[in-house]
Amino acid sequence: MIILGIDTSCDDTSAGVVVDGRQVLSNVVHSQVKLHQPHGGVVPELASREHLKNIMPVVSESLRKANIRMRDLDGIAVTVGPGLVGALLVGLYYAKGLSYVHNIPLVGINHLEGHILSIFLEEESPGFPFVALTVSGGHTSLYHVEGYGKYTQMGQTLDDAAGEAFDKVAKILGLGYPGGPVIENSARDGSKDRINFPRAYLSSDSFDFSFSGLKTAVALYIKKWRESQEEAEGVALADIAASFQEAVVDVLVRKVMGARKKVGVTSVVVAGGVACNDRLRTSLNEAGSSRDIQVYYPRPEYCTDNGAMIAAAGYNRLLNDEKDDMSMDVRSKYPIQDLPPFP
Repeated sequence: MIILGIDTSCDDTSAGVVVDGRQVLSNVVHSQVKLHQPHGGVVPELASREHLKNIMPVVSESLRKANIRMRDLDGIAVTVGPGLVGALLVGLYYAKGLSYVHNIPLVGINHLEGHILSIFLEEESPGFPFVALTVSGGHTSLYHVEGYGKYTQMGQTLDDAAGEAFDKVAKILGLGYPGGPVIENSARDGSKDRINFPRAYLSSDSFDFSFSGLKTAVALYIKKWRESQEEAEGVALADIAASFQEAVVDVLVRKVMGARKKVGVTSVVVAGGVACNDRLRTSLNEAGSSRDIQVYYPRPEYCTDNGAMIAAAGYNRLLNDEKDDMSMDVRSKYPIQDLPPFP
């Protein structure tokens, strides 16, 4: 079964062609990073306009790279939420047009399900059940994944997502946008133990996350650091970046390993843009190795928003005989527990 996946949930216009939910024939992504860099974050109106400009060439390029035509497709999968409403509408209505004109089955996909199932685009993937951490600029959530369509949310961010915290702290530090890569690069020259920033573990049995307090602590520290070098003698900007990064990583690792222990699984999947962070991967691998736990990550191009993961999720939905009609609409908020479960 050949599926075209389309994702325009935020600031990447992407389309991918996947066979049987596993074999990637193409995965084309048009990034808007340069467009949003001067603003220090994603501007929804600009993102929507850029999607309108790029959706047709991105889908065409995806089909060309896959060496297929529209008539070869068995289905079209498109992200309908969560995300920016204006951006989502571009992808949805283009997918609806393709579906209607070419009489191809259409299915709407939850963006988070796409991230969870992106691990199955790799040759080495876990068996069910496993714990999945989706960690990005818009999401930080933990799920117990018992099978395709069987997801139980164990925890979520109560305020800022981890990637959002990286973006905001990078702006405070004057490092630029997007925050994840620039903080990671700066942190390589710093000491992760130089500053003891707070870790919000919440209650001992909670798998929820909170990063707004950490962001505020960094902002207050930077203010004092810039006003009086005597108070922070010998502390470099790289030390602040490394110490902040370590505070985020510590919380993520502790919550993931705690969730894994609670449900008794031996596999963990980490997906989303922040899953590309080397320090996070190193720390999780160390924690997993000491507990005989296998940690899986999609390759970087499948961690960030992409059409291939949406195609993979669409394959499983269409295989289960799920289809949507032209009345389908987007959802800015779309909790994964609202998804129809597989029988």
